[in-house]
Amino acid sequence: MIASELKVAARMTVVTLALTGLAYPLAVTALCQALFPWRAAGSVIDVAGRVVGSELIGQRFTRPEYFHGRPSAAGAGYDATASGGSNLGPTSAKLRERIAADQARLVAANPQAPGPVPAELLLASASGLDPHVRPEAAAWQVPRVAAARGVPSTVVQALVVRAVEPRTFGFLGEPRVNVLKLNLALDAALGARSRATAGSRLSAER
Repeated sequence: MIASELKVAARMTVVTLALTGLAYPLAVTALCQALFPWRAAGSVIDVAGRVVGSELIGQRFTRPEYFHGRPSAAGAGYDATASGGSNLGPTSAKLRERIAADQARLVAANPQAPGPVPAELLLASASGLDPHVRPEAAAWQVPRVAAARGVPSTVVQALVVRAVEPRTFGFLGEPRVNVLKLNLALDAALGARSRATAGSRLSAER
């Protein structure tokens, strides 16, 4: 009796492993590669044949001529192998100190910015990999970027407006701006020098 039950259990285990551990992942992978090959490959963005990042993973930008994204607590920052937050709560002195330091730095770097620092430029996302900011957070940085590039703010603001991605399917999420794609649009639109150095600049910023 026991031997018979063990045989049934063993067969069920093998079948379950074959279906859920082999057949299902292979089928999903094949379907994704067929229907969404660019997405399945990681949504990698390249400039002149040189990979500068992924549309799905944020990266650190610090130069004044670029828009900056959310801070990241994933590993050393935007580390896809260590996705996660800091796990520091609102009563954490360490978190308050980090936010205060970042706020002071952002205020000093954006003296002409309208209003207070947007919260998302001070707070990391739960994954630490968020590549987007709200349109308002991008607009807040326009005076700094325009001054660093020596162009009118209206020119940079127009690029921000064009970079806004709507809600998914019209009702999921919120309007957003992909920081990497916006910075690439800046380099593509604002002169031959920016285009020529886009790859090296963005690679250096990562």
